[in-house]
Amino acid sequence: MSWQLTAADLPDLARGATLLGTGGGGDPYIGKMLVERVLGDGSITILDPDELADDLFVIPTAQMGAPTVMVEKIPAGTEPTLSLRILEDHLGRRADATMPIECGGINSMIPLVVAAETGLPVVDADGMGRAFPELSMETFAVYGVHGSPLALAGERGERVIIDTGDDDRQMEWLARAITIRLGGVGHIAEYAMTGADVRRTAVPRTISMALALGRSIRLAREQHRSPFEAIAETLSPTLYSHVRDLCVGKVTDVERRTTDGFAKGRAVISPLDPADGGTFEISFQNENLIARRDGAVVAIVPDLICVVDHESAEPITTEGLRYGQRVRVLGISTPEMMRTPAALAAFGPTAFGLSESFVPVEHVPVERSAEAARV
Repeated sequence: MSWQLTAADLPDLARGATLLGTGGGGDPYIGKMLVERVLGDGSITILDPDELADDLFVIPTAQMGAPTVMVEKIPAGTEPTLSLRILEDHLGRRADATMPIECGGINSMIPLVVAAETGLPVVDADGMGRAFPELSMETFAVYGVHGSPLALAGERGERVIIDTGDDDRQMEWLARAITIRLGGVGHIAEYAMTGADVRRTAVPRTISMALALGRSIRLAREQHRSPFEAIAETLSPTLYSHVRDLCVGKVTDVERRTTDGFAKGRAVISPLDPADGGTFEISFQNENLIARRDGAVVAIVPDLICVVDHESAEPITTEGLRYGQRVRVLGISTPEMMRTPAALAAFGPTAFGLSESFVPVEHVPVERSAEAARV
């Protein structure tokens, strides 16, 4: 059933989207402010994917670039809708709806900016079920919908069309190069598809899930309940049903650099309880990719590795990690459609050059002290 999203929902949505961004996806705070500016007292219609007409024409919209750049390079605000119009003009057809390409981070908000400006509805689904660093890492592409042609808009009105046919990796490579030349951030419209394609290829109801997650964390804090239990309870009936405590500790080192259009690096966390072992380390490329305890893998992409505040469960992005922060690391399972051999080839460990194999996070045992800290 379709529903209405208002400005009052945006803080909770931003919080949930930051959690699903697994450290990356860009901080949605900026996106939230952009939506608030154009939405005002209005509302946005959110469409359930199961109710889409087969021939409904959907054009997803998004922002691409390095999260570290987005902190300082604020969008003009005109780019998302401009990218949509560029692609519509190129295809000779107007969109009936827009949709996120990823539900995590700022890209949970970019389609809402477009919707607030154009009156288009937004489909409650996306193509990543989290955030990934590359445009080709989409369930859309895995299951037969390709991103090209892609329209890219810059903050000074730059307009680019990239058409690489069925080669989504080449599309990503070219778009990344142009984004770097634009200063590290660009706005895009891509993966145009029908309603039937959405149902076949998208991860369903991720906007409503992000909203529910953000709301559950806030309400738990207001009611003096454990926000970590609230996260697990909210996710239990969804496609993301397994939540594991991986580490509770203090950030003791952060290495972060912006290169090739990505934020790359690692964070080292020292457990608060010595019984939890020695060094806990997370490696990231925009998003957290792999977590190791004493060198052994405890969670790996495409499962979610989420760093949150030790007490409030407020999500922390990779660009927000700082020495001395007390944090908890959560491992969250991804939907089965993101764990098939074809999906793992697109955005599993080997897609990031990791030598380790994918092991579902639910197979990782819960640490004793982390379990005790939950109650």
